[in-house]
Amino acid sequence: MFRKLNKLTPRLAQLLCAVSLVFVTACAGSRPPAEGINDPYEAKNRAVHEENLNIDRILVKPASRGYGSIIPQPVRKGVSNFSSNINLPGVVVNDLLQLNIPDALKNSTRFLFNSTIGLAGVLDPATAMGLPEESTDFGETLYVWGVGEGPYVELPLLGPTTQRDMVGKVVDLFTNPIMYKLPDTERYLATVAAVGSKLDDRYTYSNTVDSILYDSADSYAQARLLFLQHRRFQLSGGVVDESTDIFDELYDDQ
Repeated sequence: MFRKLNKLTPRLAQLLCAVSLVFVTACAGSRPPAEGINDPYEAKNRAVHEENLNIDRILVKPASRGYGSIIPQPVRKGVSNFSSNINLPGVVVNDLLQLNIPDALKNSTRFLFNSTIGLAGVLDPATAMGLPEESTDFGETLYVWGVGEGPYVELPLLGPTTQRDMVGKVVDLFTNPIMYKLPDTERYLATVAAVGSKLDDRYTYSNTVDSILYDSADSYAQARLLFLQHRRFQLSGGVVDESTDIFDELYDDQ
């Protein structure tokens, strides 16, 4: 038991530090409105963006092509389903933190069905039963509790985000209770599945991604604009200005 506690303590400490930092910042400082472009770190962000482009060009794009061309689509779908299902308890945690009980119950029921009759989530009978995933994350939890968006940030490998969502990504690494119970082998499989799911997304939406990253006159500005519009669209529940139509049209093929 003490060994388990020793393993959990650093993770819990990191989680508490991250949460504390966000709420202290939220209470102590001014929060810019979620409109327009707030990018005081543009020079640094552009440098990271160029590195991300190189990584995509040299590694991610070729790997996604290989994954998509070698692995049959039903198998890729099963891998993505498994990855989504194993992350669902973390989504439920955020539902509860947002006091969104209906979505917490729906996602919990979905996890139960897909983990059993769906063969650990490889299959997705829950969607056919009228229980699609109601996705959320800790970034949205912070939004619900009034934390401001903060400056735009581009992260290495992870790409566009905001200061609020960057903290959300860190906290989400530790909020999935099932990951603390899985043996090392299953955690490894979960990581592999997550990578496979991302490669499948890159392969499936390659034309759209390429149009943003390689066909734009300024791919950094394009990615920034589309991310902010899309994220604000998600968080506002669909109440957005007309400029968001640009994003929707670009992603019609999804």
